[in-house]
Amino acid sequence: MGGLVIAPKARIFHGHEWVYGTEVRAVYGDPRPGEVVALKDQRDRFLGSAIYNPHSQIIARRFSRRKQELDTDFFRRRIGQAVEFRERRMPGEELQRLVWSESDGLPGLIVDRYGAVLVVQTLTLAMQQHLEEIVGVLRELLDPGCIYVRNDAPVLTAEGIEASCYVAYGQMPESFVAEASGIKFRVDPSQGQKTGLYLDQLGNYAEVARLAKERHVLDCFCNQGGFALACARAGAESVDAVDISESAVESVRANAELNGVRVNAVAENAFDLLARESEAKRNGGDAKWDFIILDPPSFTRNKKGLNGALRGYKEIHLRAMQLLPVGGVLSTFCCSHHISRELYLQVIAEAAVDAHCTLRLITEHGQRADHPVLLNLPETRYLRGFSFELVAGR
Repeated sequence: MGGLVIAPKARIFHGHEWVYGTEVRAVYGDPRPGEVVALKDQRDRFLGSAIYNPHSQIIARRFSRRKQELDTDFFRRRIGQAVEFRERRMPGEELQRLVWSESDGLPGLIVDRYGAVLVVQTLTLAMQQHLEEIVGVLRELLDPGCIYVRNDAPVLTAEGIEASCYVAYGQMPESFVAEASGIKFRVDPSQGQKTGLYLDQLGNYAEVARLAKERHVLDCFCNQGGFALACARAGAESVDAVDISESAVESVRANAELNGVRVNAVAENAFDLLARESEAKRNGGDAKWDFIILDPPSFTRNKKGLNGALRGYKEIHLRAMQLLPVGGVLSTFCCSHHISRELYLQVIAEAAVDAHCTLRLITEHGQRADHPVLLNLPETRYLRGFSFELVAGR
């Protein structure tokens, strides 16, 4: 087994699982991309086993503090532990993330369950090289009707993995209906964001919808309409949903019909809509909505784009607050781990100052239990959400 000698003060000495190229003092044994390497400190003390890729910014990802190879027994044990954790925390869920990368000790492996269909993503070279074994273990442990590999994420480029999507086992239905928290979705895992749906938000749909009864709701960046559908089912007076994607809007309309609710879904840039409607309200127009939901995609995938992302988040929050009346509710979400909880709240507070309004926190939201957080890996806590009420100025 080849290995890496890690520089002092690297984050791995503080419990983190990643090693960046700048933190490596030496490489020995000529390891190949995707292989398992030993991590050692400068005194030759063993730090753990990691998957290796010199072409990635994250050159090594530790998956065990012991000497460990990637073999069938390893995948059977780790995947079995991940599934058992979900069975304890979320029994009987039809829509669920079964394996989530580092959080389950399998860096770069994603397995999502949509009823009888499993969708697999291998986002690191090592997991891609062991995909056949992984599929075999999933068949053994879960007996699915279909396993679909969907490797089309942008991060694959950094790992040197070619994009590919295909049925690895069984027969893939064209589309099917799955249900979570009483909401039905028409799912096509070969289309849509991530592996078909934003599974991390499923619990938040119901939380936010509890605030929607008899309100006029605007769901911005609605994707397939999870928040809009939940609010309509919870007794909202009216629900408007907006997304720039025509296909997403068509999905909202189809899902609304499937659930027997009314949602007015339009294809438009949410930034443009918020700017236009806030300007109309400042010019004397009536408040159309008293509940606005902001759930945009990540505005940055790296630290270089952080300042631009913060400007975008401030813009949409400012416009939303300008649209809401006193007593209105704002629910907002950020899915970038580059933006901390404190930084996101700071942006919202700055927007509130510019909007001349006061916000009162109602509740805080996070990712579902099937996206577990590791204390020593802050990147696993990436979804931040808050619901506020606008109160009269003081």
